[in-house]
Amino acid sequence: MLKFAKRLVPATTAEAHEMLLANRGARVLGGGLWLRQGRRAIACAIDLSACGLDYIEESDDAFVVGAMTPLADLEHDAAFNSATCGVFEHAVHDIVGVQFRNLATVGGSLYGRFGFSDVLTALMALDAGVKFTGAGRIDLSTFAASPYERDVLEHLVVHRRPYKAAYGCLRRQATDFPVVNVCAAWWGDAWHVSVGARPLRARLLAGEELGCGTPKPSREELSCALEAVRSLDYGTNYLAGAAYRRHIAGVLAVRAICEAAGIEVPPSLEERFELEARAFEGDTAEPPSGSCVPAAPIDSAAKEAAR
Repeated sequence: MLKFAKRLVPATTAEAHEMLLANRGARVLGGGLWLRQGRRAIACAIDLSACGLDYIEESDDAFVVGAMTPLADLEHDAAFNSATCGVFEHAVHDIVGVQFRNLATVGGSLYGRFGFSDVLTALMALDAGVKFTGAGRIDLSTFAASPYERDVLEHLVVHRRPYKAAYGCLRRQATDFPVVNVCAAWWGDAWHVSVGARPLRARLLAGEELGCGTPKPSREELSCALEAVRSLDYGTNYLAGAAYRRHIAGVLAVRAICEAAGIEVPPSLEERFELEARAFEGDTAEPPSGSCVPAAPIDSAAKEAAR
């Protein structure tokens, strides 16, 4: 059972930040859907529900999303999804269920930086950042790699760009945690590919790191991107082994880039994927149930939680 010795309800984020620094062992409550799974006693809970952080603001150059905005609100925001090629909607629509997404918050999902996060992976490939009361604005990919700090996340900023983007995920079954997830987006004259559920935190590859520099990449460029994605670190857990994750991440990345670019995956690469997949046949320790190569079009799902 989760227990709080005391619960504070600040009216502003500045007040919340002061409370957080003044109370050792204090925890900030967003949606609290992941936190409540534990059995612990928290000395001080700081509830942000009265800070006015539940909003989606649209301007000519960006979308600003308050940290307490439920995932479902952003999932169903037509303007946001239209501007970002629907990657967020595709990333979260199978997370547990509607009731869960009505309670889980954008800020909680991002602040947790969970290795299985579809939310972080989907947004990281876009031109996005977060705003903290103390630290100010931080690029989302930089934030994801940073250590946890005692600070209050105020909002998410997603800049408007002429995005071409797609999201992909492999899971054992609907609503399950992802085996691996990928988002690819073309903006700023470069491809940006985020890879999550490795099962480490999502990691962004962009520009020269990918070796894929044209809006409609050639087979050679796609091969470079494939190798770049597979060069990342991958781990093993109950869902899949590291080698299988590495294989699938490359497949998803190439397919996501091609889907975003509006081109077909080169037949030679699809043949390569099929040949590679055969190495996992009969190895029950590596792949999850089902085919080793997920069928296009790419879909998404996973559980996500709020801090």
